[in-house]
Amino acid sequence: MTDVASTAAPSPETPETVATYLRLRGLQPSSKNWKRKRRLVTDDDNAPFTPGRDPGSLGAVLDKLSKDAGWQTTLAREDLVRQWADLAGADTAKHSEPVSLERGLLTVKCDSTAWAKNLQYMRATIMTEIGRRYPDAGVENLRFIGPDVPSWKWGPRVVSGRGPRDTYG
Repeated sequence: MTDVASTAAPSPETPETVATYLRLRGLQPSSKNWKRKRRLVTDDDNAPFTPGRDPGSLGAVLDKLSKDAGWQTTLAREDLVRQWADLAGADTAKHSEPVSLERGLLTVKCDSTAWAKNLQYMRATIMTEIGRRYPDAGVENLRFIGPDVPSWKWGPRVVSGRGPRDTYG
């Protein structure tokens, strides 16, 4: 058998597979269009070894997707609610939970009025942490409320009175 790599032009009796191999290896020009055509359009996005071609992490892809879709504010608010224990502290989170976030006002419901007052004293610290960790959440103010008290108002029309002690008709 003859040395395939040393022959640049195959003889007429060379098998078709050897001729194809030589053409693909660049040792023999193809019969038509043997000169390479120059690429008219430069496609830098698909060029190898260009910036941005390295595979990225899943977190970076999700961050870009959330920014492009405009989900940053919603996701920051959800993270704020989910990670309230890390933000306010484990003991404080046992006695309080964020209830609503509307128009920049974060309302936090507490187990007792004592906890609501204690959190009111910690308000500046909590606001600083919210601004540092979740700047996209849009929290501008905090409101701490105590537990719900029973309401003696029944129905759509209410007459003001002394409440349950008003039994002297």
